[in-house]
Amino acid sequence: MKFGEIPVAEAEGAILAHSVKHGGGIFKKGRRLSPADIAALTSAGIAQIFAARLGSDDVPEDEAAAAIAQAVGGSGVTAQAPFTGRANLHAGVHGLALIDAERVRQINRLHESLTLATIANHAVAEKRQMVATVKIILFSVPRDVLAEALAIIGNEPLIRVEAFRHRHVGLIITRLPQTKPSLIVKSEDAMRERVTALDGDLAAVVVVEHAIGPVSRAITDLAAKHCHPILVFGASAIVDRGDVIPAAVQAVGGEVVHLGMPVDPGNLMMYGRLHGAPVIGVPSCARSPKINGFDWVFARVMAGVHVTAADIMDMGAGGLLAEIPTRPEPRESKLKVHQAPRIAAIVLAAGKSTRMGTNKLLADLGGKPMIRRTVEAVLSWPVEGVIVVTGNEADKVTGALEGLNVTVVHNVDFAHGMATSLKRGIEAAADADGVLICLGDMPAVEPQIVGRLMAAFNPAEHRSICVPVHRGQRGHPVLWGRSHFAALSGLSGDRGAKELLHRFADEVIEVEAPGDGVVTDADTPAALDALKSRIAP
Repeated sequence: MKFGEIPVAEAEGAILAHSVKHGGGIFKKGRRLSPADIAALTSAGIAQIFAARLGSDDVPEDEAAAAIAQAVGGSGVTAQAPFTGRANLHAGVHGLALIDAERVRQINRLHESLTLATIANHAVAEKRQMVATVKIILFSVPRDVLAEALAIIGNEPLIRVEAFRHRHVGLIITRLPQTKPSLIVKSEDAMRERVTALDGDLAAVVVVEHAIGPVSRAITDLAAKHCHPILVFGASAIVDRGDVIPAAVQAVGGEVVHLGMPVDPGNLMMYGRLHGAPVIGVPSCARSPKINGFDWVFARVMAGVHVTAADIMDMGAGGLLAEIPTRPEPRESKLKVHQAPRIAAIVLAAGKSTRMGTNKLLADLGGKPMIRRTVEAVLSWPVEGVIVVTGNEADKVTGALEGLNVTVVHNVDFAHGMATSLKRGIEAAADADGVLICLGDMPAVEPQIVGRLMAAFNPAEHRSICVPVHRGQRGHPVLWGRSHFAALSGLSGDRGAKELLHRFADEVIEVEAPGDGVVTDADTPAALDALKSRIAP
């Protein structure tokens, strides 16, 4: 790769290193300059730019990022489409992140152009949370470096998220003569909260005397009820393998796998097994909502991850939890995590089709009404929900969508222009982080470009409006961040949102679409005939 300052006249095909403002707006870094771009820069009086040119042995940043992201992600993980050399991986389930830290280190030591960052091994991951990100630091990766990275990964993904299983948990609480009833209630509440947080249910709670016999009988009873795991919250801390709780486990034929752990708080935890079901002696610190060593073990158990004595003994590095004030507590607000944005799709299907003469959305397109073709395509996109705004001939449009999993909202003011439909759609998508504004007569949009738009979406980096472009022509759908919802709702007439693209030009990122589906609609009879010819029954 060659990088440096070059004359604009010689920059066709080069990749822009820094954003550049010109007379018609702004070209953002990472843009591959076209002849039209060169003309715009020249017209603006810009003579020199910083840019990169790739060689035959360079793999472009997005291609390299996509290859690594697809390879490293395993079960419970979804890889986002790459954009500007970054491909994020998100948890597809609520579960436990399992990271091969050694191979992550190997990949990061290959070359400065290639980086892979993950959350901590055995961290709890919320659904949609970012669990890893591949970032190409330069504009490309040497081909041999990429090959070596893929060889390290092989057929064994480095990152997976094991979903928490809906386990029926049994809880034994022991008491001594001096044990206060409020302490028993506090113990049960603390465990119920932890069990629920990991998608389980506290199926049975037994309170018994703090003695080997009663605890043994309670363990046997909960095992017979198929409780998995069984938690024993003692009235007194476990101080030896001969103590009440370990002795009770052994008395019923179970084993004490390990006593104690190098995690503080949580040192006095016991981990045992009975017929394959974990039996855990809960440390007294777990009455507090603060994270402790028990939580680390319990999360693995609830995800079905096998726990060994060595696993527990290896928890010492990073195990001094009492000195880490930033660790969240179950009853407190959770720390913010990077999550995939919730993007909804709004399909505008309220228009009068004035230029067509008849309602084009009901026109037959390969054996189906056009609006159904469009909405079926939108349903294949990676969106949280699909909202269809009706107006003209609403009953017929709604009927054409029968059986599809969409939310239909009616715009009684559709005759006053497209802006009124935008407002109704935004109202219905108020909880989304962003919306894809789609037109009902555009059934040929490819799912790949939608993935690219969503990958480009990053309000923190001033990419809150993502526009598909095909051969220099802007198209649809356009992705708008929620910071623009008020502006979209405030539009009037039939102008749509084009004026906002000029008003918020610094927030706009153009995303190249290889196919022409983003600019293919059916505004005229000729355009409709062209669509019919490309969509076979």
